[in-house]
Amino acid sequence: MIFVTVGTDLPFDRMMRIVDHWASETQRLDVFAQIGQGGWVPEFIPSAEFLEPNEFKSYFSRASVIIAHAGMGTILSALNLGKPIVVMPKRASLGEQRNEHQLATAKRMKALGKINVAFDETELRQCLDLIDDLPSRAVIAPRASASLLRGIHDFIHSPGKRQPSK
Repeated sequence: MIFVTVGTDLPFDRMMRIVDHWASETQRLDVFAQIGQGGWVPEFIPSAEFLEPNEFKSYFSRASVIIAHAGMGTILSALNLGKPIVVMPKRASLGEQRNEHQLATAKRMKALGKINVAFDETELRQCLDLIDDLPSRAVIAPRASASLLRGIHDFIHSPGKRQPSK
């Protein structure tokens, strides 16, 4: 199953239209989408505006591939489960988000080789056409390493820590 999620803030009609048209054209019956409230409703694939946390977790864990906005929670969840993920960042310049943080997230995670990114509709369609061949990524730990946590703790509690300038 392919699970599509747009997050809980705002709908993501641009991405959903492409996925719905692709699923219709290819006769994919294995796609389910969480589409957000007040957005465009897919004509071909089943969807829900909102999923309760347990429902969301169930769809996410059963999916073979995730298609999503570039939200860090979604990306980290996919990496934690070793699931292939295609992200398309919501763009503030297109009225889909309040700022361009998803664009920055997508660029950085792509540079790290952690995710597949479609920056526009053409790239999303290309990713969808290759969806069955996307490789799984290395599983990441569900929490920060002990050494990172220790380093942060030591920095915060060090007597000589720098104070912010006024």
